[in-house]
Amino acid sequence: MTTPSSPPRQRGAALLTAMIIVTIVATLATGMVWQQWHSIEVEAAERERSQSHWILSGALDWARLILREDARDNSRNGNSDNLGEPWAVPLAEARLSTFLAADRDNTDEAPDAFLSGTITDAQSRYNLANLVVDGKVVPEQKAILQRLCDIVGVVPTVADQLADALKLASGQGSSGDTGSAASIDSTIDPPVAPVSEDDLAWLGVDPTALEKLRPFVTLLPKPTKVNLNTAPKEVIAAVVKGADLVTADRIVHLRERTPLKKLEEAIAVFGNGLTFADLDLSASVYSDFFEVYGALRLENRLFEERSLVQRLPNLQVVPVRRERVHVPHA
Repeated sequence: MTTPSSPPRQRGAALLTAMIIVTIVATLATGMVWQQWHSIEVEAAERERSQSHWILSGALDWARLILREDARDNSRNGNSDNLGEPWAVPLAEARLSTFLAADRDNTDEAPDAFLSGTITDAQSRYNLANLVVDGKVVPEQKAILQRLCDIVGVVPTVADQLADALKLASGQGSSGDTGSAASIDSTIDPPVAPVSEDDLAWLGVDPTALEKLRPFVTLLPKPTKVNLNTAPKEVIAAVVKGADLVTADRIVHLRERTPLKKLEEAIAVFGNGLTFADLDLSASVYSDFFEVYGALRLENRLFEERSLVQRLPNLQVVPVRRERVHVPHA
């Protein structure tokens, strides 16, 4: 008598169990592979971030060296800071591996890294730090900002609002200009003091007005004068009382041929009885603050940094702030 074979139900259960085991094993294997891939990606991203930080640090040090040598040359030859100097020439995108390789014929295996950058005069724009000095709003400086607002198409009350907000952020309360519709109530909690012009949105100013003002204003650690050799005509017309865009444009064209070496050279252009004392209040032909922008394209990633540096009287150039520029590039 033969033994009957296993019932179909038992064979089906065994097959289902085998399939479940295979599925579990495949899931675990997939998870392990994904974790390994994720770890590799994180490590690669961290390596690229670290590499970009050191390379851009080197670029910043190179920019500081250029500015220091420029200051030394200015002190020796009596030159001013202008757009015809070496620091004002932007660095076009160049392949970094070519310069770093000891053997220039052996760069095929080097990563595709390209470096570019610019140095701009931070004092080519109106410094909002001029508005509040020792906890008090400076009327002459607020008048300059009002003229600048009018030139770029922003309502002048924005100048009142910025002055009040910056005073309030300094812990001194409202400026007391009760006649201004933009005056800020001193009973409210003071806003966080902005560090740069990117933080002006904290002060509650209209974003559209800030966007129009952005190319012409900055926020530096201390009050500064506007450099007539680097400022756009809109800022020059606002800073020099009684000047207009036509006169400011003459200064721009004049400095292209012959940069101003002394502030007195601009008085004849402006005319209208302008004196050196009037011009010296807010204008200059020298600069102490510069912005350094560096971009590193490493294979398919782009790393950007923007730094503010200050040139001291002893010719040292020190970083004031340094920040990554977050731009969604691929």
